[in-house]
Amino acid sequence: MTISLYNTLTGKKEIFIPLREGKVGMYVCGPTVYDSCHIGHARSAIVFDVITRYFKACGFDVTYVRNFTDVDDKIINRANQLGISSHEVSEKYIREFYADMDALYVERPTHEPYATKHISEIIELVETLIQKNSAYEIDGDVYFRVESFADYGKLSGRKLEDMEAGARIDVDQRKDNPFDFALWKSAKPDEPSWESPWGPGRPGWHIECSAMSSKYLGERFDIHGGGKDLIFPHHENEIAQSEAAHSKPFVNYWVHNGFVNIDSEKMSKSLGNFLLIKDVLKRYHPEAIRLFLLSSHYRSPIDFIEQSMDEASQGLDKIYSLMDRLNKAGIRSEAETSGDYRHRFSEAMNDDFNTAKGIGILFEAVRTINRTLDEGPAGEASRKTIACTRLDLEKMGNVLGILHENPEDYFNRKKNAAIEEEAIDAAWVEEMIQSRKLARKEKNWAKADQIREALEKMNIIIEDRPDGTIWKVMK
Repeated sequence: MTISLYNTLTGKKEIFIPLREGKVGMYVCGPTVYDSCHIGHARSAIVFDVITRYFKACGFDVTYVRNFTDVDDKIINRANQLGISSHEVSEKYIREFYADMDALYVERPTHEPYATKHISEIIELVETLIQKNSAYEIDGDVYFRVESFADYGKLSGRKLEDMEAGARIDVDQRKDNPFDFALWKSAKPDEPSWESPWGPGRPGWHIECSAMSSKYLGERFDIHGGGKDLIFPHHENEIAQSEAAHSKPFVNYWVHNGFVNIDSEKMSKSLGNFLLIKDVLKRYHPEAIRLFLLSSHYRSPIDFIEQSMDEASQGLDKIYSLMDRLNKAGIRSEAETSGDYRHRFSEAMNDDFNTAKGIGILFEAVRTINRTLDEGPAGEASRKTIACTRLDLEKMGNVLGILHENPEDYFNRKKNAAIEEEAIDAAWVEEMIQSRKLARKEKNWAKADQIREALEKMNIIIEDRPDGTIWKVMK
């Protein structure tokens, strides 16, 4: 079994070779907790959740670290707006973040460090950089000297001399180079601060991740991830300061997910198309959101439109309908039997975590089982084959982070949500079902079909069972 992944650092797919056999160390930049999280945050979290799930499914021991940036200019500004402390702001939005992630079935990482709880490690790293003449202190501020790192720009492909020639930045005359970046910021009135060898102050953004990643994963580790927007300057600066401090390669593989656009436009508060996770969850099942966000390759941009979300919802309905059908037929998973679908799914995931192709294989399995069941009562050999394919479905679902609910609960949840959101009159639906039952008893098949069709136009599907008729809301 060989996994290949696209390495932003080299610009090509590479075979994954862990630093320690059978183990994976991965760091992913988490949120700066000053506001509610949007659907772009959800994509990053779900992408790396699936990558972690897949490594584990392949037998790797994964140490997954995702941080919280809980001290930052944006947090301080929000605290001033709300008239509360920076700590209160960060704690409020950390709670919101957990609520969003739990709702989306994103598993908790191995470690979730807070920047403010790692000040001593940050100070120690800054001191090392000063000792190596890669950083300098001016009036309580400490800056990284970019010209001291010959490979600066190797991740983003930007050359320092080109950036300097086209620079349009506010020049701090105290700095050796306009692109030298802050490692430590001297304290300002009414801002959170900590004591340091350079006086009271707080860390810069970039140094936080270098300090926390090295504490939990070592000075060199396997994978560093995040959104494409972090390639420059954040990840570029992480490389520079980490490799300057430790004199060794920082990360072997850099993995970046693409953006989420809204109706073909980049998300922007000024355009009013900023979709918060908690608002999307009010409209769509969390597993439908996962299916949608995984339906394109993680490196590609994805366009959030209502039609795509409806298609993801309908696809999820099909999966749960099949699981419900299998439950009623008494066909359970065939333990420890791997079928062809799971093998092909693994091949897709081994090729740079191609969830889009993997989801296509999952739906192919759904269609195959449905066709087999449609042919009539399954014999012993056929039941065994179906049971094997069901196990494949469950294993694929586990990697994708879906199929957490039993089918009955899933459809009841959808029914209740539809009744609340779309004002479906449950009593009226039950009355229509009773009218259809009477029509069937009187052999008035035309009327019975008319009632079924009327309900289907409202996305209400009825199912006749030996113990009565049930109804589901499908979308």
